[in-house]
Amino acid sequence: MHSSTLSFISLSLAAVFVASSSASNAATVSLTPAAKAAQASGLSQVLSPSFAGFGIEPSNLYSFTGGSTVNQFSVNLLQNLANFSGEPCHLRIGGNTADYMIYDSSYNDYSLEKNPHSVGQGAYPSDGFIFGPSYWTALNRFPAGTPITFGLNLAYEESDYVDKIVKEASAAVQGLTNVKLASFEIGNEPDLYAQNGFRTGSWSGQEYTKEWLARASAVYDQVLKTKKISPQFFEPACTASTIGTSFEISDLSSDGITANANGTSTSYVASWNQHDYFYFVSVSTFPITLDYMMDLSNTYTQFAYWTHQVSAGLATGLPYNLREMASVGPIGMNGVTDTFGASLWTLNFFLYAASLNISSVEMHMTDNSNASAWQPIDMYGNGPHVRPNYYAWAATSQLIGSGNGTTQISTLPTKSLPSSYTGRVSAFAAYASGKLTAIVLINTQQANATDSAKGSLTFTLSLPSFKGQSLYLSYLTADGADSLHNTTWNGISFENSGDGTPTVVNNTADTVQIGSDGSATVTVRDSQALVANIGSQLGSNKVIAPTGTVSAEPIRTASSSSSSSSSNAKTSGGMPSAASPSSVALVSSAATAIANSATSAGSAKSSSATQKSQASGSRRFGSWTWSAKMAISIGLVGVAIGYAWR
Repeated sequence: MHSSTLSFISLSLAAVFVASSSASNAATVSLTPAAKAAQASGLSQVLSPSFAGFGIEPSNLYSFTGGSTVNQFSVNLLQNLANFSGEPCHLRIGGNTADYMIYDSSYNDYSLEKNPHSVGQGAYPSDGFIFGPSYWTALNRFPAGTPITFGLNLAYEESDYVDKIVKEASAAVQGLTNVKLASFEIGNEPDLYAQNGFRTGSWSGQEYTKEWLARASAVYDQVLKTKKISPQFFEPACTASTIGTSFEISDLSSDGITANANGTSTSYVASWNQHDYFYFVSVSTFPITLDYMMDLSNTYTQFAYWTHQVSAGLATGLPYNLREMASVGPIGMNGVTDTFGASLWTLNFFLYAASLNISSVEMHMTDNSNASAWQPIDMYGNGPHVRPNYYAWAATSQLIGSGNGTTQISTLPTKSLPSSYTGRVSAFAAYASGKLTAIVLINTQQANATDSAKGSLTFTLSLPSFKGQSLYLSYLTADGADSLHNTTWNGISFENSGDGTPTVVNNTADTVQIGSDGSATVTVRDSQALVANIGSQLGSNKVIAPTGTVSAEPIRTASSSSSSSSSNAKTSGGMPSAASPSSVALVSSAATAIANSATSAGSAKSSSATQKSQASGSRRFGSWTWSAKMAISIGLVGVAIGYAWR
């Protein structure tokens, strides 16, 4: 036997036993979700199927819809989410450029036209661009019934401002026929109007309220009333940040913004509408990194002020919507917002926001933003493609849709975390029809694709009301936090098809049986999320829309099963290989390489084929107990040694 072969076997044996030691010493976190919603702490309201939505910058609309030709890529990606949740996600067509645009019914191109007769004020004139009926044609390409919040121009204040805003609102009401006009904004981030030159003098929340009411009254009287639409159709205040300003919800309420419409007992206000970004380039005072973003405690700290605004809004008896949000604004950051780590951040933020009783979250998109869930057109030398972030919408939508219009969320406390995981773990319980249906586990400890030794956390779940039942495990996973491609959710890829439609790349159902003592154990790799659904695979049942119709047929058939169980359910959950603990991958590659080396000493075959299979989602080792894995691995080593010494 060659000495090089002996050395290779020795190193491989060491790797096997190191992997075993690492696995046995993995930290364990215990969770005890309430079996019934009525017993859950901090239970959310019932989530709308449209909860996880998007904002589209008005000037960029045609990039997402297509111009004279439909952008089917965008349409498919939106339809996926409608199929998963039961209804299309909410879209906000609003942003800075809504305050630069004036409607012209005679202009029919699929573009914005620079206004040659602009007279409006502002650093960017408040009538700088015109748009026409093709805008509604383009928007109507999105899935039928898509709820739309549409931004009207408040910045324009010339003498004909009432005529301009009434024409814009009337055209939207008449033109949006396939999608559903759900509400109007009036103005975008008025708290910044003095800064950007839209207003001069003593501009305040009180002045804004007066102007807002004047325009809401005109639109109701001249447009909505004639269509027998309720006056409660508007969303103030679309603010960038109310910290230290007179634009807080309590200020605007005191200023009378919730006053009833003329001749009615109904307010103009349908819901509150505010904006935030976790980080904003040139505004935030520190550099942003992927690791900083993945520390979830930083998100909770940044959003702490907004939680008070949420509470103030809900105290008025009106819903609160976060209509413009993103991880990094204004256009994301390469290597941060276009990575898989951003997908984990987004999934956590959606569920965190739901737990605060925020009614809807719209993550803002522009065609040139690395934070957008997909790139709709050629940009930066790349064609249209899905970013990892999109998969967070898919996971959220499928989780919400599984409850058929009854899903609620509760936050689970994560106690006894290792100090190195502080701020890196979140857990939620999902309820449908008042009963526990799923547990969501998110591990944002950064582990990059090139890291050979990825850590993991083990969660012991106490589920005494579900003894003997199975947990079906769905993973949000990629090779690592810094991965730009090849993300999967629940065994589904939206990249493989090339047109945004879903492809099931792994239809294996990973299950863990809940033991006779009501406990079950699952493991989540660093930089990975898991949804453990009770009794069935997410996506394997029909989704019933709130209207009672079937939204879509099941996408998962759970054709095969990889399960683990024991009398006390002290098991290792079925983990997808792209998401398996690094020790499992190490055992697999070591054993395979040893056998190959023995066959051809000095030219050991690469285990890349095995690793590639793991990265694509095979559950090669996922549901076996550690002792079984070790026995097989050591057995392979023994066979290799025996063969080499023949």
